[in-house]
Amino acid sequence: MRNTPSGRIRQTLLDWLKDPPAHFPPGSLDPLGTGVTPRAVAAKLGVPRRTAVAHLDFLTRLGLLRTRRRLLRTYYRRDEARIAEVAQLFEKNW
Repeated sequence: MRNTPSGRIRQTLLDWLKDPPAHFPPGSLDPLGTGVTPRAVAAKLGVPRRTAVAHLDFLTRLGLLRTRRRLLRTYYRRDEARIAEVAQLFEKNW
């Protein structure tokens, strides 16, 4: 993944977050199994944690991800309603 363009990395993240238990170890999942920690994303991408957080935060600012704090961890998960809205906009040719 090291030389992958940012857009492809972000698309990969969105794909992985469709089914977090299939892509991340149980200890990195939130109790509901719908979100993951930045550390787990960084490990899977093979990038520093800061880089993973930058991608996750970008997707969060776009409204495609939501965050959830639990104890000292932040978990990222997909916002399915917002993703459906954006997909609909693209289907209508904006």
